[in-house]
Amino acid sequence: MENRKVVIIGSGAVGSTTAYTMMFNESINEIVIIDINKDKAIGDALDIQHGMAFLSPKKIYAGDYKDIKDAHIIIITAGVAQKPNETRLDLLKKNLRVFDDIIKNMKPYLDEAAIVLVVTNPVDILSYFTYLKLGIDASRVIGSGTVLDTARLKAILSEDTGIDPRNIHTFVLGEHGDSEVAAWSVTTVGGMPLLDYCNTCGKCNYNNKKHLEELLDKVRGAAYEIIERKGATFYAIAISINKIVEVILNNQNSVLTVSSYIESMFDNQISNVYLSLPVVVNSKGVKNIITLNYSDEEIKQIVKSANILKSQYEVFKEFL
Repeated sequence: MENRKVVIIGSGAVGSTTAYTMMFNESINEIVIIDINKDKAIGDALDIQHGMAFLSPKKIYAGDYKDIKDAHIIIITAGVAQKPNETRLDLLKKNLRVFDDIIKNMKPYLDEAAIVLVVTNPVDILSYFTYLKLGIDASRVIGSGTVLDTARLKAILSEDTGIDPRNIHTFVLGEHGDSEVAAWSVTTVGGMPLLDYCNTCGKCNYNNKKHLEELLDKVRGAAYEIIERKGATFYAIAISINKIVEVILNNQNSVLTVSSYIESMFDNQISNVYLSLPVVVNSKGVKNIITLNYSDEEIKQIVKSANILKSQYEVFKEFL
């Protein structure tokens, strides 16, 4: 098997849970954990390593930035944690300083074909900053975006409809945060448009716009609720990261709502911004955007979300 090496920068709750989750991923055969707290990284690596007798063989160890050399994927989870009632955009100034240092350290060792996956929040803005700072092709810098938000919406719709979430197809678009948009117009249940399905089911009131907004509010508020109850979110995001990694390593050409560079969309209403739209992801990163027939209102909300993100770009100019 070819070397399929993944480096995780940041051994906090998300980074360590991601390392643990990826131990079950047979697409990977080498995992490196890098953290400013070397003892924490070593401890996490050892703790996971001791379960290797029950899993497919792979190397896991604490490393340094030089270990980024020949890695297929570099995942950045390091940063200041989100506090209760703190929006993702409030985190920006704190995490820009962290990222500025990380990128300077990793850039000399980055392989020319490596994919950089940003997870730290606010993920869309930090993904764009990483792209600009690294100076590599935008297709190779992606953010976790709304992959988890989309999964959350599927889970919520599954609870309401009683249908397996794997048979529900929908997308959450725009910012990974408060301005994200549910693409109701392209949502299907068992292959049927959502509203058509609900007309036959009658279980709940999806024709009511207010009800749809309540469902989206559950998605938007999910992270805040979890943070308030347990201090951080890390299980579901780790599973989401593992999925993205699997898609890249296996060249699956899967459609995911990762955060990616949008040069121009919707007659140039959106341009030069990182946000989530359905894109094809493979071993080279982002291949192309999937263009769908969104409603006029959805496009309006996606454009609004893009403008909210772009309004924050002035903050990181001092770091470029």
